[in-house]
Amino acid sequence: MIITRFAPSPTGELHVGGARTALFNFLYSKNQKGKFLLRIEDTDKERSKKKYVDQIIESLKWLGITFDNEVVHQSENIEEHKKVADILLEKNYAYKCFDNKEYIKNKEVKKNSSYVVRLKIEKNKKIILNDGVQGLVEIDTNAIEDFIILRSDGTPTYNLSASVDDKIMNITHVIRGDDHKINAIKQIIIFQYMGWKLPKYYHIPLIHSEDGKKLSKRDNASTTADYRKIGILPKALRNYLLKLGWSYKEKEIFSYDESIKLFNLKNIGKSPSKLDFERIKSLNEYYIKNISEKELSESLLKYLYESKNSLQKVHLDKIIDNINILKNKSKTLEDIYLNSNFIYNYNPVNINKISNANNIAYIKDFFNEISNIKIFDESKILEISKLIVSKHKINFKDLGQPLRLILTGSSQAPSIKDIIKILGMNETKNRLSKYI
Repeated sequence: MIITRFAPSPTGELHVGGARTALFNFLYSKNQKGKFLLRIEDTDKERSKKKYVDQIIESLKWLGITFDNEVVHQSENIEEHKKVADILLEKNYAYKCFDNKEYIKNKEVKKNSSYVVRLKIEKNKKIILNDGVQGLVEIDTNAIEDFIILRSDGTPTYNLSASVDDKIMNITHVIRGDDHKINAIKQIIIFQYMGWKLPKYYHIPLIHSEDGKKLSKRDNASTTADYRKIGILPKALRNYLLKLGWSYKEKEIFSYDESIKLFNLKNIGKSPSKLDFERIKSLNEYYIKNISEKELSESLLKYLYESKNSLQKVHLDKIIDNINILKNKSKTLEDIYLNSNFIYNYNPVNINKISNANNIAYIKDFFNEISNIKIFDESKILEISKLIVSKHKINFKDLGQPLRLILTGSSQAPSIKDIIKILGMNETKNRLSKYI
């Protein structure tokens, strides 16, 4: 059975690079009818935080990435890591080093002296990493120092812990960023010394920022939480991450089931991928326009509750009731919120902005014509608009622009009929009455 894993360190929020790694592992395991496991590498007690563990797990679930195990905490396996270190010592594949500057292997030391345990690297040999993405990688062991596997306080280091945990968890495929290639070489040596079957390694190119530099946690929009805060839908981010370094023919949009069915490891590219924020927003716009009204409403409600929780229920209900109008020209959930500003944060414009006396005359006529309409009727609104345009021999924009300013406080808003539909006849009349 194919078993993959995602093994983040809980020292910060889930990075988009980590999210892509998790996605690739998840999709491959599901494509192969295997298992996808989650391991939290929390042996760095000073930097590891429970809040980040919770955030990582929640972000994975938000993206639709589910795991098939109880979460493994690496810190709970420390005794197993130490046992392997002891075996390596017994087999003379490792040694106690009492001087961190010079590797002293045959020296009498005091019983209570502190030491680290180093893995003994056999020199003048070649270590071969048969990488599924990068191809054959050959390293001369003369370039590898005897690296530490147990610190002086007895705690295991990353390469020992990761190797032992991969063995315990029966990991068959290690899919991760290509900044781990040197770690793979060290882990291969541990596997070979222990006589364990090697997993298959796939090191995927890193993600670069828009300026072409390696993406850092210090960059803007580097974590899944950053995208969530501005209203990127999980489907859109998942689709974008899937295409970031992987391709399938000319296809751009993948459903959840399609991504599982079509994903393979051979189509992973060898070159770094550049983050394109406008592309993410463009994909998000596609999903906003194409997912069901129910799904969009639920996503928007959750977003508003999480980030805009000061909204009154009456305003919230009005936004949701008119979501099919407000989603137009919106690339993110935040855009929908901002485009509905005239509902919950109406600021009347100064009458001087209405331009001139003629505009006020158009507004008065429009107000008088709609005064007897109690329930919104699109055909009547259009009929009245045509009547006033004809009467004053003006263009529709000459009526629409001042109306839009008065009703919303902004020149950037939906069409007049849509604004009136959203506000309702009573609120429309109330706002117009202040200008006549």
